[in-house]
Amino acid sequence: MTSFIVPAKCAEYEFTEKHSRFIGHVYKTETAEEATDILKTLRKKYWDASHNVYAYALADGTERFSDDGEPQGTSGMPTLTVIRGYKVKNVLCVTTRYFGGTLLGAGGLVRAYSQAAKGALDAAGLAVMTPFCELSLTCDYSFLEPLRRLFPKINVIETGCEYGEKAVLSLVCEPAFLENAKTNITEISSGTLSPVLLGEKLFEKKL
Repeated sequence: MTSFIVPAKCAEYEFTEKHSRFIGHVYKTETAEEATDILKTLRKKYWDASHNVYAYALADGTERFSDDGEPQGTSGMPTLTVIRGYKVKNVLCVTTRYFGGTLLGAGGLVRAYSQAAKGALDAAGLAVMTPFCELSLTCDYSFLEPLRRLFPKINVIETGCEYGEKAVLSLVCEPAFLENAKTNITEISSGTLSPVLLGEKLFEKKL
């Protein structure tokens, strides 16, 4: 598994340049279909905008962009260039523009759309999808609260819990902390509990 950078959250960034209103949007998206659905929603929301320029980059290497009626090379490609500069994947950047009556020129458009993408990405923040160990831990309910108090101290994250005759916890932790986590879980349960390693999965970690 290979780590890659993603947006930490969805975000917006808005500014005005020579009476034109620019609204930069950043969304997490894992597929081209998701990106298309988000674009459809945005175009309905901003139906009266002059342009909805976009670019996206996915973890599988797919990249797409559109100038949406702006002069060729002045908006979609600069947006994608910003995405590449941040080395971020699974991201969709859309800039909505309301034309204010003053032409910005090619250079002005490149700067404006780049600013919108950068501002939205900065507002979103960055995280990294990195390999974590995926664990399962079955325990009596008497252990739940002590374990949940322990997890933050040993760099273990609970991602789910099934409540049946016993609690079955879904956990993740970074590989470097795995052995220490196992040891602490065994110790807190006086040797009765031991997490089962299921494999590895990509999990989001804030930068």
